Amino acid sequence: MIEEILPDIYKIEIPLPRNPLKYLNSYLIKGSERNLLIDTGFNQQECRKAMFEGLEKLEVNLRETDFFVTHMHADHSGLITALATDSSKVYCSEIDAPLINFGVSGVFFSEMHRLLVLHGFPLQEAAKAIDEHPAKKYNMGKTQVFNTVKENDTIQVGDYVFKCVATPGHSPGHMCLYEEKSKILISGDHILDEITPIIKITRWAANPLRDFFNSLVKIEQLETSLTLPAHRQIITDVQKRIRELKEHHDIRLIEVLNILFEGEKTAYQVAAKMTWDVKYSSWEQFPVTQKYFAATEAISHLIYLCHKNMVRKIDKEGKQLFELIR
Repeated sequence: MIEEILPDIYKIEIPLPRNPLKYLNSYLIKGSERNLLIDTGFNQQECRKAMFEGLEKLEVNLRETDFFVTHMHADHSGLITALATDSSKVYCSEIDAPLINFGVSGVFFSEMHRLLVLHGFPLQEAAKAIDEHPAKKYNMGKTQVFNTVKENDTIQVGDYVFKCVATPGHSPGHMCLYEEKSKILISGDHILDEITPIIKITRWAANPLRDFFNSLVKIEQLETSLTLPAHRQIITDVQKRIRELKEHHDIRLIEVLNILFEGEKTAYQVAAKMTWDVKYSSWEQFPVTQKYFAATEAISHLIYLCHKNMVRKIDKEGKQLFELIR
């Protein structure tokens, strides 16, 4: 499905089959000389078909098109190598660009496997979670040369001038785009409507939940009339949504503290007791990929509480456990 949001700004809906996210909003900004396509979908047949059909309907010449990847995750970067030509620039933050290539080479997943085991994942479950991870199955397939961008860099497309806004949290180098004249924010996965972006730990982010809160404050200070997220509905009141996201994580932090009141636990054990908006009635029914996302989000909340001196880490028999500081 294609929708014109504003003059020369189009939303192309890219299906994400067998994924709870359902679809990706890819945004095309048409310019007189160059176009800009923001985020792409997974490197899988259904995404590829929808993307190429959408671009054909919009009469897009890929040789006149540049690309902006809001962050490292494969539902945003997977089709880059299938779309970019030798005349295309592919923009991404200087933090997430190498992580996308690490995902293709396998380095990223080796690190994540080590992290899962450290935080209590059974060995077989950890291996299966990595093997079945959509980013391992549907990444670009080969490495990409990126044009890296940083805070306050600008990209002009036609009459629009987009400023890069660093918003780490959901990923270490997540980047939004802000158009000051029209007060448009392209938010990637930093701010979503209806669903909350997962804030999960990686080796490349020491305290991602703190980063996420700080990034929300940064966006809160922008004058924004329309927010274009990468999933679900367009947001007209971003300030309200930011308040809701802060409240969500505050409630989750209290829940984690209550779980640790029972005694020391690994992040895997904490995640098993947390509240998740899923159709499964027990932790044992969770698919391993859902356990991966749940446990890595639990770690980010536990690390945040450690930095607040409310929780401490304990190394025990090759595992990392957490306990309340009483």
